[in-house]
Amino acid sequence: VAAVPVPLPSPKMAAVEKRRPTVVPVAGFTDGGRPTVSRTAAVAESEEDFLQQVGVTEMLRAALLKVLEARPEDPIAFLAHYFENMGLRSPANGGAGEPPGQLLLQQQRLGRALWHLRLAHHSQRTAFNNNVSVAYECLSAGGRKKKPGLDGRTYSELLKRICRDGEAPEEVVAPLLRKIQCRDHEAVPLSVFRAGMRTCFVLLEFVARAGALYRLLEDPGLAAADRRVGQAVLDTLEGALQAGDSDAGAPTRYLEAGSRLGPDSLALAMDRAVVARRPGVPMTREEFLEKAAALFIAKVKPVG
Repeated sequence: VAAVPVPLPSPKMAAVEKRRPTVVPVAGFTDGGRPTVSRTAAVAESEEDFLQQVGVTEMLRAALLKVLEARPEDPIAFLAHYFENMGLRSPANGGAGEPPGQLLLQQQRLGRALWHLRLAHHSQRTAFNNNVSVAYECLSAGGRKKKPGLDGRTYSELLKRICRDGEAPEEVVAPLLRKIQCRDHEAVPLSVFRAGMRTCFVLLEFVARAGALYRLLEDPGLAAADRRVGQAVLDTLEGALQAGDSDAGAPTRYLEAGSRLGPDSLALAMDRAVVARRPGVPMTREEFLEKAAALFIAKVKPVG
């Protein structure tokens, strides 16, 4: 029998054969009846591994935990702000802030730090401390020519921003800032940063409560309070703070001590002042707040 010649494929046909996709077997069963791993399952597993390797899984988990901590009215907007404020936390981005953009980068970092610090009230100790650590990490990110770390200048600027945004009178918070600020080029450890942030937020709440107390004493017609009554209330407040000396060093304890001023103790103090029947001199709101804050600040330990 004569052999039939088999034609060789042309170069064009060979190129077409190379471009043809490889046929992937679909899921089936082995001879033992056990199902084989499908391509879809393998791809899903590799995608999950990829998300874990690049940190997306952990990042999403952290974001959801922040939503649970803050419980915002609009979770979607909250998440949008959260991811937006994640942008400058990595030290790898630090080089973008070299002059002339260094000032802008610093202001962006301060804004992001403030955003994280306000996610939880200082009374939520665990959540607040976690957010303080994130803010510290954000501010201490180093650039190409700067080692990671937080200096006193940035720390002090953040304290001023917190007080300014809290709308407390400058003359009220200035003594506290002088007490807990650091030198511009001094390295600020996390423990000092955490104590300063907590003390600052507690003072703002203390001043707000003192303002509410003053409104109870204020004469609407004079837009001021009787000095005898105001001083009697301040003396009672000081007594409550003195009772908390065993907890010295914990600003939240002073806030709790001030909250123990019940209606009875205040009424007695006001009655004693009125009974004196001496001509009254007005006490302004600014003076009352300044004196009340001074009682609090006297208990705060200075940095260092």
